[in-house]
Amino acid sequence: MSGPFDEAGPVPWRRWAALAVACLAALMLAVDATVVTLAVPALSRSLHPSATQVLWIADVYGLVLGGLLVTMGNLGDRIGRRRLLLLGTALFALASTATAFAPSPAWLIAARAVLGLAGATIMPSTLSILRAVFTDQAERATAVGLWSAASVAGFGLGPVVGGLLLGHYWWGSVFLVDVPVCAVVLVAGPLVLPESRDPAPGRLDLPSVVLSVVGLVAAVHAVTEGVRSGFAGLWVPLAGALGAGALAAFVRRQRRLAAPLLDLRLFRRRSYALSVAVAFVALFVTAALSLLFAQYFQLVLGWSPLRSGLAGLPGALAAVLGGAAAAPAVEAWGHRRVVTTSLGLMALGCLLYLPVGVASAYPSVLPPLLVLGAGAGLGVAVTNRAAVDAVPPDRAGAAAAVSETAFEVGGALGVALIGSIADAAYSGRVRVPLADAVASGRYILARPAFVGGLHLAALACAAVVALPAAAAVLPPRNRPDAPTEPDTDQEVVTSGAR
Repeated sequence: MSGPFDEAGPVPWRRWAALAVACLAALMLAVDATVVTLAVPALSRSLHPSATQVLWIADVYGLVLGGLLVTMGNLGDRIGRRRLLLLGTALFALASTATAFAPSPAWLIAARAVLGLAGATIMPSTLSILRAVFTDQAERATAVGLWSAASVAGFGLGPVVGGLLLGHYWWGSVFLVDVPVCAVVLVAGPLVLPESRDPAPGRLDLPSVVLSVVGLVAAVHAVTEGVRSGFAGLWVPLAGALGAGALAAFVRRQRRLAAPLLDLRLFRRRSYALSVAVAFVALFVTAALSLLFAQYFQLVLGWSPLRSGLAGLPGALAAVLGGAAAAPAVEAWGHRRVVTTSLGLMALGCLLYLPVGVASAYPSVLPPLLVLGAGAGLGVAVTNRAAVDAVPPDRAGAAAAVSETAFEVGGALGVALIGSIADAAYSGRVRVPLADAVASGRYILARPAFVGGLHLAALACAAVVALPAAAAVLPPRNRPDAPTEPDTDQEVVTSGAR
């Protein structure tokens, strides 16, 4: 990398302009992942999809995106991260337009699948470009923290954007809003983003690509569909067996390859493995509780979609602040203490939801929103920093894709598993869906039943966060096959670059 992007270059502002473009792209992807939830009722009235088609409309974007992240991260290392980012952004704009004007449910599902493919090219490219642009460790830590905060904040902004647009326009507007954002990235990207790639990438192993995509998509779909509609029948067990078998074969193949699609040795480094786990639980908890509280605000408190979306905005702002605080916190406390702090904040945020009741005032919901948002933002920023610092710049795309995969899979499983726990608790007391009960005025038992399910979901989320928290506080074990890992990022980076 040369020219204006050198550490001593004449125009250092371009590094921060590159960060702004990367943050804008990450924010767009996160908003797009959550905005569809609010649009489902309106598009259902227009397109009349079946129940199965509604599930695919909601899930296919995340399934395709999560399944292709590792492959696209490796592809960016080979053909150039900026090139892949710009190609993916152009495809994202086209797919967003096709989604907005979809004439049928099948068309909409296909367009959402293409959106997921395009998103998989954008996500790891933006993070790996930051690894190439910010060669100074302190600046890179700040940049990665802000990028991570934008990603987490997008999940909170999605309902706000959706509520605002659906209050004035047709359902397709929530997808068409991506087009001007893509235009900005396509115009500014060639001007401020450098090109970077692995100079000696080796051959892209196609069997590994197939195994990773099939394994991730089949396994995640089997779990989400099984939890949502039961494990009876033949399809869910077959999908689960296919996913597990493909992932097992993928792992075995990576151990034998000289240039693997995924370097499994990274997971011997405790800080890296723990950071990936934090990314998983951060989105697992955030996505699940955000969806449940969007329903709580609308169906229990009777708020409009826009007001409900705005109610979650402080959590998104807290995530931004948490992400921005990650770099100085790691420098002051060390990686392991910051990871433990982020997990502690997330667990506390989940538990603070327990006093929320049927007629709670908004100030009682604000503390858990802020605490959980700050913990998630802090944790995701530390995760992404560990990902980009764990490998040399030439392999940044592949490393970034791992944390992003944990991010996406965590969100999908969180919605399915925690949503099913809350639904089971509600259905055990009331058989009529909450929306129907509210519409008919028969919500004397329905609202308390929903809040009871919400409390159980919050406890389940706290338990999920407790698992990596326990691993974080335990002293590391010395293993002969693992690199020595002091609790400072500078030393971890040095060991990772050897």
